[in-house]
Amino acid sequence: FKLGSMKELCKKLDGNIRFRLRMCIWKHWKTPKNRAKNLMKLNVPRWAAFKIAYNGDRYARLAHNGWVQKAISTKRLTSFGLVSMLDYYTDRCVTC
Repeated sequence: FKLGSMKELCKKLDGNIRFRLRMCIWKHWKTPKNRAKNLMKLNVPRWAAFKIAYNGDRYARLAHNGWVQKAISTKRLTSFGLVSMLDYYTDRCVTC
């Protein structure tokens, strides 16, 4: 028997978790006015914030938007307390 590598699985799960968290944060902001205001707080230009906030697209589509990904970045999610599975795995794994 051989221990399997979980590196690719951890990478995929990390991306999926961050995507879902962006969707939850976007949904939590509720109204377009709040969304624009919060995007501007996260250093998104005013024109882009209003264009994204008042867009009628679904949560999943907007979570993949470049400005939303830049505003709610991996670094920011880490500062909120999200531990990356890939980083945790590479720290603990002996054969990586």
